[in-house]
Amino acid sequence: MGLGGDGEALRGARAGEDGEKRANRWRLLLVWFLRLLSAFWLAKGLTAWAVIFGLPGNSQPPFENRLLSYQAIIVYFAVIDLVAAVGLWLTSTWGGVLWLLAAISQMLLGFFFPRFVPMTAWLAGIYIALMAVYFLATWAAENEAE
Repeated sequence: MGLGGDGEALRGARAGEDGEKRANRWRLLLVWFLRLLSAFWLAKGLTAWAVIFGLPGNSQPPFENRLLSYQAIIVYFAVIDLVAAVGLWLTSTWGGVLWLLAAISQMLLGFFFPRFVPMTAWLAGIYIALMAVYFLATWAAENEAE
């Protein structure tokens, strides 16, 4: 009887380890997703700063000579994209919230001001797909932890 109890305890411990591995797998997937998204968003923010500083390769007029609304949009994304990228890299909740704010605001501005923020159907689809993956991975990581 003592052996059977120990065997059951061992099986219970293994089942617990499998559950932890599964929970860790979703958390690890979420961390990798957020880090990759952070790298892309960092590049996106740096391109906005390249427009502000007028780095070579930009055939547009100087930033100072552009419309004030265009300048405001570029500065907004130059700041929020980099802050969101840092938050995503740290896998913090505020990083995800800022990233969602940045992505949704880019889609809305692309809809209302297509001259300043070019938004193609493909890019909007990619943003929506990334948001769906973010919500699903977060949900799975939190539900597997229980």
